[in-house]
Amino acid sequence: MEQRNLIMAVVASVTILLGWQFLYEQPRIEKEMAARKAAQIEAAKNPPAAVPGQKAAAPSTGATVPSPAAPTVAPAVPGSGAQVPTAPVVGIPTPPKAVDRMKARLAVLKKTPRVQISSDRLVGSIQLKGGQIDDLTFTKYRETLDQKSPNITFLSPTGTKNPYYAQFGWVSSNSSVKLPTPETVWTADRTTLSPKQPIKLSWDNGQGIKFVRAIALDENYMFFVTQTVENNSTKAITLYPYGLVSRTGTPETLGFFILHEGLLGVFNGQLKELDYDDVQEAKNISQRSKGGWIGITDKYWLTALIPDQKTDIQTNFRHNLQLKADKYQVDYLGDPKVIQAGSSGSVSNRLFAGAKEVKLLDSYEENLGISRFDLAIDFGWFYFLTKPIFYVLLWFADHIGNYGLAILFLTVLIKLAFFPLANKSYRAMSRLKQLQPKMTKLRDRHKEDRAKMNEAMMQLYKTEKVNPAAGCFPMLVQIPVFFALYKVLFVSIEMRHAPFYGWIQDLSAPDPTSVFSLFGLIPWTPPEFLLIGIWPILMGITMYLQQKLNPAPADPMQAKIFMFLPLMFTFMLARFPAGLVIYWAWNNILSIAQQWVIMRRMGVKVNP
Repeated sequence: MEQRNLIMAVVASVTILLGWQFLYEQPRIEKEMAARKAAQIEAAKNPPAAVPGQKAAAPSTGATVPSPAAPTVAPAVPGSGAQVPTAPVVGIPTPPKAVDRMKARLAVLKKTPRVQISSDRLVGSIQLKGGQIDDLTFTKYRETLDQKSPNITFLSPTGTKNPYYAQFGWVSSNSSVKLPTPETVWTADRTTLSPKQPIKLSWDNGQGIKFVRAIALDENYMFFVTQTVENNSTKAITLYPYGLVSRTGTPETLGFFILHEGLLGVFNGQLKELDYDDVQEAKNISQRSKGGWIGITDKYWLTALIPDQKTDIQTNFRHNLQLKADKYQVDYLGDPKVIQAGSSGSVSNRLFAGAKEVKLLDSYEENLGISRFDLAIDFGWFYFLTKPIFYVLLWFADHIGNYGLAILFLTVLIKLAFFPLANKSYRAMSRLKQLQPKMTKLRDRHKEDRAKMNEAMMQLYKTEKVNPAAGCFPMLVQIPVFFALYKVLFVSIEMRHAPFYGWIQDLSAPDPTSVFSLFGLIPWTPPEFLLIGIWPILMGITMYLQQKLNPAPADPMQAKIFMFLPLMFTFMLARFPAGLVIYWAWNNILSIAQQWVIMRRMGVKVNP
C-alpha cells in the first residue's frame, strides 16, 4: 500500500509539473517573447526623436485623441460633503498601426505645453494643461540586455493607448469656488525640472484666489509636491487636497502566486494588496488611514502617493469601464483646510515613480518617515529571512563586484550557519550506511512479510541508536532559506540583468542554454520544458552524487524512485532563475565535501 501511494504521489507530481509547463507556462512565455520581439522590431523601424538627457525611449503602445472631458466626481468622506475627482475620461483606446505608435506618442507630447524633467535617472515632462506628471522614462533601465534596446517608458499621457499618470489638486463642497481642472493651463516659472532646479506652477481663478504648486525632484524617483492656496477674496474657503494615480488598461502580469502585481498600500501600519481582478469585482474599496501610502505596483516598478504622514486621509481603490477600457485609480483625500480671507494655506505631498530598489525604499522609509515603505517589494511570508539574505548578498556584491560570486559566498555562509546541525545529520547517515549490510540481511530474511521486516528494522534502529529520519533535518531547515533566496532573486530589481560569467548574463533569468540544442550548436529552439541548460544539469549531477553517499531506502521500489528524483529536479529547476540553480549546485558540492570527510573519519566506505 505504501509503495503504491508513493508511486501515485510521484506520478501526480510529474503530471502536474508537465501539465503546468504545457498548458500554462509555455503559452505564457511564448506570448511574452512574441510581444517583446514585436516591440523590438517596432522600435528598430521607428527610432524615437532625441530628448535632452535621454539616450533611448521605450516604444509606446498606441494613441488616441481624447475628447475634452471634465473630471467625474464621487462622494469621499461620509457626511463631509466633499467630492474627490476621478481621472479625466479618455477616448476610445483604439491603437493606430504598430509602425505609428512611437510617432503617435511623440505627437501627443507635442500637443500641449510642457515642463521638461531631466535627471540622471529620469527624463520626461510635466503637462502644463492639468499639471499632470504623465511622461517618465528611466535612463538606467532598458527593456532587454541589449545595450541598444529602448529605455523603459513608465508613465504616459492621456491620448496614448494606456495612459498612466499622477495628478494633485483641490476639491470643495462649494461649487461656486472655481478650482483647477484637467483643462486648466498652468504657468511655470522655468522650463526644466531637475534635482537642483525645482519648479513652481501657478494659476489664478479670477475670484481672488491663486493656486500655486511647487514641485521638486530628488536624485532618484521622489517628487515633492507642495500645494498652496492664496485667498485674496473677501470670504473664507474650505478645500480638500487630493492626489491620484490613474492607469488605463490591465497590464500583463507574470501570474506567479509568490509575486503581487496590482494595487496596494499601507494603511494604519498594515499592508493591503489587491489584484486587478479584485478591484474589477469590488469597483471601489475605501479606507481611512493616518498617514501611510497608496499606489500601483509592477514586478520592478512602483507609483505611490505619499501624503503627510501625520494627517488623516480617505483612500480609494477604484475601477470603472470607460468606453470598454479598464481604468484603475488609487487616490486619497485629505482633511478639510479652512483658508481665511487674506491668508494662505499649504499641504505637502510626495509621489514616488520609479524602480523598487531595496536600499532606496529603506532610506525613504527612514529619512522621510514613510510607514513601511519597504513592503512595496513583495518579500513574502519569509520576510524575516528574505530581507536579511538580500542585504548579506548585497554586501558581498558591493565588495566582490559580481552577484554570482556573491551567491557562492552567501552559500558558504549559510553552510557555516547550519554546520553543527548538518554534521550531526551526516554522522547519523554515515551510521546508517554502516548498517546497510545488516539492513539488507533483514530485508532478505523477511521479504515475504513486510510487517515483520519493518518491525525488525525498527528494532535494529533502536538497538544501534540510529534515527533513520536524521538525514531529512538539514533539508527541512534549508527549505525556508531556499524560498527566501528564490524570492530575493525573483523580486529584487538588483538581480535584474545582473551577470555572472560566460553564458549567464542575467541571474534573475533561467539558464539560456539547452542540452537538446547541443547548447546552441543546433539552430533549433526546443519547447519550454526541454530547455535544460548547463547549470541545471550540473545541479542534477551533484544531487545524484550526494544521494549516492546516503544509505539507500530499505524498499527497492522506493530506492528506484529516489534515484529518479535528481532527474525530476533537473527538469523542475531548469526554468528557475540561474542564480538559484547556481546556489543549489554549489550547496550540493559543499554538502558532498562535508559528508565525504565525515564518512572517511568514521571509517565508512565512500563508494557505494
